[in-house]
Amino acid sequence: MTPRQLPLFRLFGFQVKLDLSWLLIALLITWTLAAGLFPQSYPGLSREMYWWMGITGAAGIFFSIVFHEFSHSLVARHYGLNIRGITLFIFGGIAEMEKEPATPKSEFLIAIAGPLASFLLAFVFYQVHLLATANEWSVFIIGVTYYLAYLNTILAIFNLVPAFPLDGGRMLRAALWAWKKNLRSATRIASQIGSGFGLVMMILGVLWVLQGIFIAGMWWFLIGVFLRVTAAASFKQVLLQEALQDQPIRRFMTSQPLTVPPSLSIEQLVQDYIYRHHFKMFPVIENSRLLGCITTREVKAVPQEQWSDRTVGELTSPCSADNTVSPDTDAMQVLSLMTQPNASSRFMVVEDQRLIGIISLTDLKEFLSLKLELESPNR
Repeated sequence: MTPRQLPLFRLFGFQVKLDLSWLLIALLITWTLAAGLFPQSYPGLSREMYWWMGITGAAGIFFSIVFHEFSHSLVARHYGLNIRGITLFIFGGIAEMEKEPATPKSEFLIAIAGPLASFLLAFVFYQVHLLATANEWSVFIIGVTYYLAYLNTILAIFNLVPAFPLDGGRMLRAALWAWKKNLRSATRIASQIGSGFGLVMMILGVLWVLQGIFIAGMWWFLIGVFLRVTAAASFKQVLLQEALQDQPIRRFMTSQPLTVPPSLSIEQLVQDYIYRHHFKMFPVIENSRLLGCITTREVKAVPQEQWSDRTVGELTSPCSADNTVSPDTDAMQVLSLMTQPNASSRFMVVEDQRLIGIISLTDLKEFLSLKLELESPNR
């Protein structure tokens, strides 16, 4: 979990987090509803009532997005996919799947679960609106339920647009995957469509801004940028998974890693190793025996005036599942470990208690960069 994310609650085993960027959109939505939409639609109410309607409407949007993402997550869990959590951010929400679905069928059903959930919420809110109108309930209930019914309908329809990584784009990818029997090809086509749709949104956003429709135009532009970036990132993720799946980590490791002795002072470690080689973790070796490792985290905990008096051996962390992997560990599993919150970006590769290599997140990213350069469809 990054410093920008706040844990909110856990439900059905899923951790729901709030990116700080979502607070901006929540304030903007509340202000737009309280100062614009509700006063125009239901004139004559008090200012306090409009603000309470705005706050309730924003809370309803929060609930609707979480409900949408929970639907994805529950179906994904049914198909054996691990969900790290659900994060709400400035452009909506995302269920964080550790890997891609295994089949076109599971991809399609996971994707369509979100829009179906939004349509269900729209139906429920609209039925409450009709009931409130027929029984002349408070304008508060009538206005907020109609707005949430409308918003969930728009959310469902927008997500059905066949532009990856929107739900509709994922459904398109599932169909192409089933047809072509090739996940990479299906993802490339769906990503290109998603990138093109994002470009169209950006152009429309600029045109709206030039016509004086500033807020809507800026949102269309920013969402377009987001779609283009995530479409490209999703294709890279598929290439990475395809390249690393079922491959032992020994294939990607550095086989002659830089090590340090336990007798080395912390000052020497910092000056001659950390500052020179820019690594955050070093294996500690004595007489060819692996003692463990030392990281910048341990060094930082020691006051700088003590660096010349303290040694690496005093701060060495023993080998554990947090810093070592076996050479036959699946590379995708190692990548998943590295991308966990607060996880190390370098792991020692150990066999029979011997250090045989080092694997870093940088190694895997450089491999992916080369693969993209050599296998780019635009070559």
